[in-house]
Amino acid sequence: MKIGKKLLSVLSLAIAVTVAPFSAFAAGETDSAGSSTSVAAVSALPTGHSSDIAAELGILLGDGHGVTEAYLAKTTTRMQGAIIALRLLCKEKEALAYTGTDNFADAGSAGSSLRPVLAYLKAHPELGWSGTGGGKFSPNAAITAQQVYKVMLESLAYRTGTDFAYADAIEFAASKGLSRAAAAAPFTNRDLASALLETLQTIPQGGAKTLLDILVEGKALSADKAGLLGGKRIDVRKTADGSTYLTDGAGMALYLFTKDMADLNSCTGDCLKAWPVFSADRLLLADGVDGKDFGAFTRTDGMKQVTYKGWPLYYFVKDAKPGDVTGEGVGKVWYLIKQPFYTVALGTDPTLKINYLVDANGMSLYYFDKDPKGASVCSGDCLAKWPAFHADKITVPSGLKAEDFGEIIRPDGAKQTTYKGYPLYYWVQDAKRGDTLGHNVGKVWFLVDPDKFTGTTTQDSLPGSATIEMKNYMFSQDTVTVKAGSTITFINRDNDFHNAVAVDGSFRIPLISQGQSVTIKLDKPGTYAFYCEPHKDHMKATIIVQ
Repeated sequence: MKIGKKLLSVLSLAIAVTVAPFSAFAAGETDSAGSSTSVAAVSALPTGHSSDIAAELGILLGDGHGVTEAYLAKTTTRMQGAIIALRLLCKEKEALAYTGTDNFADAGSAGSSLRPVLAYLKAHPELGWSGTGGGKFSPNAAITAQQVYKVMLESLAYRTGTDFAYADAIEFAASKGLSRAAAAAPFTNRDLASALLETLQTIPQGGAKTLLDILVEGKALSADKAGLLGGKRIDVRKTADGSTYLTDGAGMALYLFTKDMADLNSCTGDCLKAWPVFSADRLLLADGVDGKDFGAFTRTDGMKQVTYKGWPLYYFVKDAKPGDVTGEGVGKVWYLIKQPFYTVALGTDPTLKINYLVDANGMSLYYFDKDPKGASVCSGDCLAKWPAFHADKITVPSGLKAEDFGEIIRPDGAKQTTYKGYPLYYWVQDAKRGDTLGHNVGKVWFLVDPDKFTGTTTQDSLPGSATIEMKNYMFSQDTVTVKAGSTITFINRDNDFHNAVAVDGSFRIPLISQGQSVTIKLDKPGTYAFYCEPHKDHMKATIIVQ
């Protein structure tokens, strides 16, 4: 109970210190090899962040405006750290009542009620707060993670100089499961919330119950409040290459299974022995992780499984210790939950027996076999049925290469993501993750299998020349696609003068009269928007050179 009282001092410290982009559409083209799959119902899962829970528990009281984002972003000061240390040692009241007048030179920079505390610390250098040199304490200076974890360890009945050396406080704390704010620099009130909560969830030296349980038994916290800390943690950890991924509270990696795209219960039997499910009734989230991304569903075997952005979460039995990621890329179907999450991921279709590209929410992505490399010929009604896919930043699992993705600028100025140079699309009749209804529509729309995709058949049959007529005050073709080195012939059929001027200045033909023609050659691949100068409001077109 003595330990609980000490931590109660800390607790009572007034440290003033979307899922699918489309819904179902009316039937249109129906020549599809895909099928709509049956997906288990995923429900919301209660979640909370350290800072929110700390505020509800009363660990953080905030400033005059409460525990706001601005407050959480403030650095924790040395003065606050000193008060925590005194409370842990049950010397706070003694320090506040101290009447000695010898004080640190900068004591005036602290509030008047705290100056006796500084004088007390100066009179008792054995407490480890002897100042920063030059007779100063620097009460408003930022505290370090090392100092905070020293205090947290002492709240768990570990003693500096006996159980650990101050210089080793961070390493020793990590060995006891305290590390979530160890790398914080500067150390903020948000970090302080994380450090305090993980301390609450830790069993003190020589004990059998967590500090949280001790406080509940001692009625320092109500059981209802304690329930806020009753869930499993979700943390973020770095791999050797610097990328970050989700783990449980013990640092064990969490994975997704691409075959779950078709059925959330795809992993059964021996699969589950190798890839146990991650289950929880409530989650305690690292700051920066969005609670709306998590859910849960009940498997057909009765187990409850947590999901992230619709993906069921698993462990891998061959991961023996925190930091192990041996399941990454196994069978090209198991991948870490990277942070930020994949903007393009992989699904597996059990009927077609292929992996295929999906967006972050699991919606299928397609290519159009009539598209040449570097351009889209889908517009108007076509684009209404096959909306363009675009991701501002490309993040992909290890089974894909980010450099294979790029983007084009469509004629209307919108951006569209490409794979190996070819535009990617959605299909409006795909209503939910796992739907592949657009595959083989019209025998020109297909899922993108990254292991086999090399381009469209259009690319193999590009013409080496083209003729564009100027007739009825229009160009005869809105878009012309040719291969590099092609010749383009412009012929005027109107009883008026026309010309053709490239928007980027790459070519310009003179005004020509009815019956006249001009031929140009385009060697450089690219998209060339052009217009007729005298009639530029309505005479516009594009040449795509591959």
